[in-house]
Amino acid sequence: ARGHEVTTFNRGRSGPDLPGVEAVRGDREVGADLARLTEGRSWDIVVDTSGFVPKVVGESVRALSGHAATYTFVSSISAIDGFPAQPAEEGAPSWPCEPDAGPDDGGYGVLKAGCERAVERGFDGNTLIIQPGLILGPHEDVARLPWWLTRISRGGQVLAPGDPDAPMQLVDARDVAIFSLDQAERGTAGRFMVTGPAGNATYGEWLGLCKEVTGSDAEFVWVDSDFLVAQGAGTFVELPLWGGPPSAVTENFWSVPTGAAEAAGLRTRPVAETVRDTWAWLREIPEEQRRFGTKTTHGMAQEKEAAILSAWAARSA
Repeated sequence: ARGHEVTTFNRGRSGPDLPGVEAVRGDREVGADLARLTEGRSWDIVVDTSGFVPKVVGESVRALSGHAATYTFVSSISAIDGFPAQPAEEGAPSWPCEPDAGPDDGGYGVLKAGCERAVERGFDGNTLIIQPGLILGPHEDVARLPWWLTRISRGGQVLAPGDPDAPMQLVDARDVAIFSLDQAERGTAGRFMVTGPAGNATYGEWLGLCKEVTGSDAEFVWVDSDFLVAQGAGTFVELPLWGGPPSAVTENFWSVPTGAAEAAGLRTRPVAETVRDTWAWLREIPEEQRRFGTKTTHGMAQEKEAAILSAWAARSA
């Protein structure tokens, strides 16, 4: 839409190519495949959205160095040293991790930090590091918001975890993309934490938006966080975006500073728009076909939800 000539590089296994783009098939872990991107070619901007292992990212960086002006790497706020046990701060260093680390040399955030170093140390040109917060929006394949929308659309009593007034900090994938492209087009170098304003929704407001857009008759039953932990309810994955009882970790997770990104032009849409557009996309997929492309299955089994609601009702009585 911006008038760029766009080339995608992927294995072509998980979805169709978009009209108007040049599709190059290949595996980023195969040197001969990467070489096909640079033989007699050069690029203004590289956007790397799928780097998780520093050694692998480094191979892409070295292949493209000298063939591109700007390398944009989508990392994560989880790459920040000490986060979320410690609050994120503008300019804070990333976790210690070597740029040639392998897949077994750390967890998600540590390896993302190593990927950042692989980009910054190995690319001869502008390097732009984007550290997003919690990303939602249409085509979300982690199934946090899609699971809640699907569950709430069924109606009935819905287990709502913890405190409805608990603040959140959410960002739409499209806003991350717009900001990243804006900076790359300008030749900006550096790193930015990119997420929505702190408190741009509460958990109660978020679930309420899901009910509104689905037209559901769902009845939310708010269950105490300590009770949920005692019942074996899993945080973040089993009950998406519920972090458990209030703690410094949950407070830090939902209070990431974005001053540098905002000064550079970051603008974010209302959470209500993200929820509405995600439901519009999700409705195009029959519920029995909603399978998402991650190794982790988000959401609580119906039987477990019913059992916890029953135990909560008995305690309340």
